[in-house]
Amino acid sequence: MKLGFIINPIAGLGGRVGLKGTDGMAEEAIALGAHPLAPQKAARALAGFKENRWGKNRPGKARQGKARQKKEGVQILTPPGSMGETIAREAGFFPQVVALPLAKKTSGADTIAAAKKIQALGADLILFVGGDGTARDICTALGESLPVIGVPAGVKIHSPVFATTPETAGWLAQLFLGKKKCRTCEQEVLDIDEDAYRKGRVSTRLYGYLQVPEGGGMQNRKAGTPLSQRASQNLISLAMIDAMEEDVFYLVGPGSTMGPVLSNLNLDHSLLGVDVVQNRQLVKKDATEKQILEIIKDRPFKILITPIGGQGYLFGRGNHQFSPKIIQGAGKKNIGVGATLEKIGSLGGEPFLVDTGDKKTDRMLAGYIRVVTGYRQEMIYSIL
Repeated sequence: MKLGFIINPIAGLGGRVGLKGTDGMAEEAIALGAHPLAPQKAARALAGFKENRWGKNRPGKARQGKARQKKEGVQILTPPGSMGETIAREAGFFPQVVALPLAKKTSGADTIAAAKKIQALGADLILFVGGDGTARDICTALGESLPVIGVPAGVKIHSPVFATTPETAGWLAQLFLGKKKCRTCEQEVLDIDEDAYRKGRVSTRLYGYLQVPEGGGMQNRKAGTPLSQRASQNLISLAMIDAMEEDVFYLVGPGSTMGPVLSNLNLDHSLLGVDVVQNRQLVKKDATEKQILEIIKDRPFKILITPIGGQGYLFGRGNHQFSPKIIQGAGKKNIGVGATLEKIGSLGGEPFLVDTGDKKTDRMLAGYIRVVTGYRQEMIYSIL
């Protein structure tokens, strides 16, 4: 079996520095201190694939590993360098590198070209690492002609063509190539206008469809907010404002449920970024991870967030400014979650999800958390 493996090496760069995306902004993100996250998530996906397929990694000579891969019947097809080859080799694989001239700065055109060449070489499945923009490029190259699995690594991950975590993506690829999960279904490729997004407007478009493995392990499409929920969101914000303590910094996350917190304080806010509030005054609008760390230092702070409707993510989707360092600094007891009952219902009983990029932080968050669902109304909900 042949597994295509493509990385968008700049995916997710704009998240922690508050750029709401990376399209056309990679150089600015790097200038602001951003570090690549996609290679790390790509490595996690391959580790999940390798561990589930062969068991725990064991040391051995390279030729023994190569022989084992041949015996197991898996061949990785990947572009050179940062678009796949480097991570595949570091993970212990011996990939077939497709001929693709790469400039120092990769682009969507490189992703499209790589996908077409990998398909021509007979790939059975493509594992791609990136966000909604990368999914668009894969869709442009393949349409519905070849099954794919997205490894979530971008700032914007609205499309249901991504696995819930990088490890799950590797696991699904293992099942698919092992003929244990052969059925596929079409799912939408969605993306937003980043320029409008940076100005606080969400404009989502359907760009096409991709074929993904059917069943569990894939994330849901992001759900919108019905007008009927606006009143409930307002009540949630009033409850959170009443609970605010003096001299404590509040890091208010993005989303239409958190927006009323700032609105009811008569404060300007970003809606799609992280705003810092202390003593009911705005300290910093649309703060980056670095700015947040400079503000809070050793001072008391709390995080206020809402899960993504339909998906249930608390961290790791659209709020990358909340890095593992910030989350660990707050501690689980200082994380406030607000969600309407309609939003909770849209999850169909599935738990909240987290994908911070740090396993220790994910484990800290696992278990149960208190959720504000209205004024003086709360419930306990699980986190996977």
